[in-house]
Amino acid sequence: MPRKVNYGLDYDDDYDDDNDYDDYDIDYDVEDNAFSVVTGNLHKPNQEATRSGIWRCSICTYDNDQSMTACDICGVLRNPLPSSGISNGNDLKTAPFKFDVPSPDDIVTNGLRSSKMGPKGTSSSYHEGGVEYTLPMDEIKPRSLAYSLDSASINDRGGYSNSYGTGKAASQGQYKPEKWMLHEAEDGLLSQLNLAIVGHVDSGKSTLSGRLLHLLGQISQKDMHKHEKEAKLQGKGSFAYAWALDESPEERERGITMTVAVAYFDTKRYRVVVLDSPGHKDFVPNMISGATQADAALLVIDASNGSFEAGMDGSKGQTKEHAQLIRSFGVDQLIVAVNKMDVVQYSKDRFDLIKQQLGTFLRSSGFRDSSVLWIPLSAMENQNLVTAPSDIRLLSWYKGPYLLDAIDSLQPPTRNVSKPLVMPICDVIKSPSMGQVSACGKLEAGALRSGVKVLVMPSGDVGTVRSLERDTRPCAIARAGDNVAVVLQGIDTSHVISGGVLCHPDFPITIAKHLELKVLVLDGASPILIGSQLEFHIHHAKEVARVEKMVSLFDPKTGKVMKKAPRCLLAKQSAVIEVVLQGPVCAEEFSSCKALGRVSLRALGRTLAVGIVTRVIEKEPIAFFKSKYFVFFSK
Repeated sequence: MPRKVNYGLDYDDDYDDDNDYDDYDIDYDVEDNAFSVVTGNLHKPNQEATRSGIWRCSICTYDNDQSMTACDICGVLRNPLPSSGISNGNDLKTAPFKFDVPSPDDIVTNGLRSSKMGPKGTSSSYHEGGVEYTLPMDEIKPRSLAYSLDSASINDRGGYSNSYGTGKAASQGQYKPEKWMLHEAEDGLLSQLNLAIVGHVDSGKSTLSGRLLHLLGQISQKDMHKHEKEAKLQGKGSFAYAWALDESPEERERGITMTVAVAYFDTKRYRVVVLDSPGHKDFVPNMISGATQADAALLVIDASNGSFEAGMDGSKGQTKEHAQLIRSFGVDQLIVAVNKMDVVQYSKDRFDLIKQQLGTFLRSSGFRDSSVLWIPLSAMENQNLVTAPSDIRLLSWYKGPYLLDAIDSLQPPTRNVSKPLVMPICDVIKSPSMGQVSACGKLEAGALRSGVKVLVMPSGDVGTVRSLERDTRPCAIARAGDNVAVVLQGIDTSHVISGGVLCHPDFPITIAKHLELKVLVLDGASPILIGSQLEFHIHHAKEVARVEKMVSLFDPKTGKVMKKAPRCLLAKQSAVIEVVLQGPVCAEEFSSCKALGRVSLRALGRTLAVGIVTRVIEKEPIAFFKSKYFVFFSK
């Protein structure tokens, strides 16, 4: 059965249009930079239950224990962010960031911090190697970093180098992988491919994923019959395949998907990891967190008259935004699944129109025609999924591959097995009674096996790998590209957080709050000014950011500087800017580690810009976090 990973809240992609979002009248005016909710069931985030010892979540109404800082079901924070002032100089802070309403963009996964403030003191201490160190707080300051970087492009992919400056000095040339880390031919073991399912809401992503799993034997006929019966009892017969992924009673009762589904199936060439992402615009942050692990993407399009056009609407549709975000993650292989072709009678003219309009946009977003496959299909009627189509209306004009063949035709991604360990943490499962914690995520570089030591950032604590699970199955060794659950022991469970990173003890990841970015402002985005408050997304971490400085505008084609110190950034412009984050994140320069160097900037429920980290301006010492950091992050 599919594993569920909690990234926050998202509406089910197949939710009925008649009552999808009628209760939420959400208006966004780009020119006025205004966001308002006229009606709806959004409650104040700090609403509590009347019974003592518990508090009620404002989103899913689940009654949580008083000790919980975030909802155990949906991950919404119990209390809003406290404010902090703006100041200049070395002590960089950001102004309090508040959304106009408690939108789902506020929601972060369970385990992230609920407070950014900590007690101030004159000294701090930490233990390392059995020795206690005492450090005056006035001597703990971010260290500067000399910077020298060749030109980098947002569309660059491939190549990897490590030169982590926090802690011990180490370089890529000093790292030599052990023999067990390198790939060996294993009989019957398929290469892994992480496939993100993306697209506009109600395009049929969950139904398509569920149908594929059923056809490929991952869902039994007995379970499928159970889903069909339960869906019909609630008057949602068409939700049967989607319910194969939406298993919890809360999701089915509310008719929404509250978690990102992770499922698996095998093809002739690949062990495919399906990342079924939410499609509604309010839950793009969840899509970002899930799809950052993708090697390739399946963009699902609704061929129905009016539905494709709604998805392409720049202000309300998510087709364009999802395609741009996927490309910014480094994904260059795309399958466009034109779904619901049965609704338009398998019309070739309709398919060609969609291919022409969407193809033009994909080329402008950086996708090459040779890397995009177009597949007409119908998930509900099982046409062109795992076998060639049988309907004469489609067979008469389409001679290309079916969906499963298209997936097999994708090129295997390059794996950085011989590089130092890097694994961004997307989810955390804690077992305090057993003294161990599981960190889930995709290995971006290096390898792991039981018994090895790993450095958990940003805490700087070292833990031991007790066991590994790959695709919910125990495994002896996990290598770059694998989605794994790493069971750690010998470490404080509160020090392992979603948005953190597992890395090699001798090659620690940089922790920073002040970064230089090279960004591309997306089409239709509102202007970005100095002092603008934005949401900063990098791998699985999310932080409030303020634009500190605009360095220059440059020509995205030639890379030449067009203007220095611009006053604002407009749609389709490329620029180098500096941002200051409210809280620290694990980040690396894009030239050193692509997985930790890709960012996106959002505000008011829209993605404004995508880009890369070109320079870490100020690093935070590990000693700072040992003494102070987990006042913020520990539960």
